[in-house]
Amino acid sequence: MSQKQPYIRISSGGGGGGGGGGGSSSPTTTTPSPPTSPLRSPRRRLSGARSGRFSSASQQPRSALHRLAWAALSLVLRRQGIFLFAPLLYIAGMLFYMGTVSIDSVVPNVMSRPPKGSVYRSPEVYRRLRPEMDADNSSGDALANVWKRTNKGAEWRPCINTTTVGLPDSNGYLYVEANGGLNQQRTSICNAVAVAGYLNATLVIPNFHFHSVWRDPSKFNNIYDEEHFISTLKTEVRVVNSLPGYIMDRFGHNMSNVFNFRVKAWSSIKYYKDDVLPKLVEERLIRIAPFANRLSIDAPPAIQRLRCLANYEALRFSDPIATFAESLVTRMKKHSKHNNGRYIAVHLRFEEDMVAFSCCIYDGGEQEKHEMNAARERGWRGKFTRAGRIIRPGAIRMNGKCPLSPLEVGLMLRGMGFDNNTSIYLASGKIYNAETNMVPLLEMFPLLQTKETLAAPEELAPFKNFSSRMAAIDYTVCLYSEVFVTTQGGNFPHFLIGHRRYLNGGHSKTIKPDKRKLALLFDNPNIGWKDFKRHMASMRAQSDAKGIEIRRPTDSAYTYPCPDCMCRTEKSEVHRSKAP
Repeated sequence: MSQKQPYIRISSGGGGGGGGGGGSSSPTTTTPSPPTSPLRSPRRRLSGARSGRFSSASQQPRSALHRLAWAALSLVLRRQGIFLFAPLLYIAGMLFYMGTVSIDSVVPNVMSRPPKGSVYRSPEVYRRLRPEMDADNSSGDALANVWKRTNKGAEWRPCINTTTVGLPDSNGYLYVEANGGLNQQRTSICNAVAVAGYLNATLVIPNFHFHSVWRDPSKFNNIYDEEHFISTLKTEVRVVNSLPGYIMDRFGHNMSNVFNFRVKAWSSIKYYKDDVLPKLVEERLIRIAPFANRLSIDAPPAIQRLRCLANYEALRFSDPIATFAESLVTRMKKHSKHNNGRYIAVHLRFEEDMVAFSCCIYDGGEQEKHEMNAARERGWRGKFTRAGRIIRPGAIRMNGKCPLSPLEVGLMLRGMGFDNNTSIYLASGKIYNAETNMVPLLEMFPLLQTKETLAAPEELAPFKNFSSRMAAIDYTVCLYSEVFVTTQGGNFPHFLIGHRRYLNGGHSKTIKPDKRKLALLFDNPNIGWKDFKRHMASMRAQSDAKGIEIRRPTDSAYTYPCPDCMCRTEKSEVHRSKAP
């Protein structure tokens, strides 16, 4: 019986692969040995090979520091993924370090300041300037010298030409509904006259739409002199106060059955010719409702002439309003006899709804915040509280969008040189928190008057509950003042500025302040009186220079009557006409 051959494992020695490290060959077997696993690091493999080839006695002994560094390097090379954890190790180290250091010793103590304009500083400015203001007697007769600008070589005079030839047969009747307040309705009336004249239509006296805000049920003849309106326009436009019966029979005496044009805002006169006129000829009666701002500002001279005629000549307040308003003008002049009857009229928009809508902050107290939030919810349900809406009161003020308070108006006028003997007529609604806000204005101008102080309660009673009639009274007293101050814009001052130009040789005699500049000045509690006066004198001079501006294509003829409604007159001709 044969003996079993033993299994012999061949050692790889110090090298890898197939070669031995020297010495005699060993007997082989029929069963090959499995290959060795490759080393992970070529560098380690090279190192092992070298250690096998050369005797360890030929190398220098390594220090402990070298061995530690070599071990760390080997670990990194063996585990390259450790680099992914380096940021985490860094953050952990920083957190550990910050936990051992006091934050107060690292971060400086920074004092936070409220955004510019977000704090109402005008009362602080007033307290600072008040002593110097009261001691300043250098203003002189500011009302006598307020307007320095003169028209060189010529001045303007009204020159609205009217025709004397008869009107052709009418193309039909035009019925419009004037919406809005007093002066928005005025826009509708003037535009309706212009459109009716251009289409050769018979204009029905405009119907005043009852508005939920103004809540004034007044009709045309309650505010304007209807007979004067019709007679002034008779050579240009046919005007009737009611529709004939045979026309109303066709529509069942119901105006809702009449075809109503939905005209886009600022439509061109060409639209009326191409689209409205054919329907007018066909139906003989058309309705346009609403009608405010439904005619382009830029229009041919013939259209502008009709606008001028309607606004400056045909529209005259009804006798009750005109008589009462003229009596208030007389009383204001009597109160201003120390200034030769000259007075200032201020249109002050500081009613609760105006302050609420602006989203500006004044005293900043909780009561004001509660009242303003309630007013916004009443007037504009959810408009200011919807998601995503951001309100920045400081930015609103710095952009000149905040209504001027009574205190700020008083500071501005005193800075412009009007002393405490100046008579002021205040045209406004009910001032918000008047018991507090009106005090500084009355301290600066004790001769201030309103409708309520100039007239007895029984005199005001016929007009008291009609907002448009009260506005018409204010309009008349402001119209004849030496200086008109507008503080917020809107239809009321725009019409007044143009009407005052029409009456004053082309000059508006209006102070329209730069509210952005005012916001910067009122936000500086360290400003001095002389510096403040210098800025106000510059602002007054700027209003004087702008008072004689003429209309540009984008301007309204109601605010800039030159040159559509007025003509230049040489000074020599003016002097001859004034000579006895």
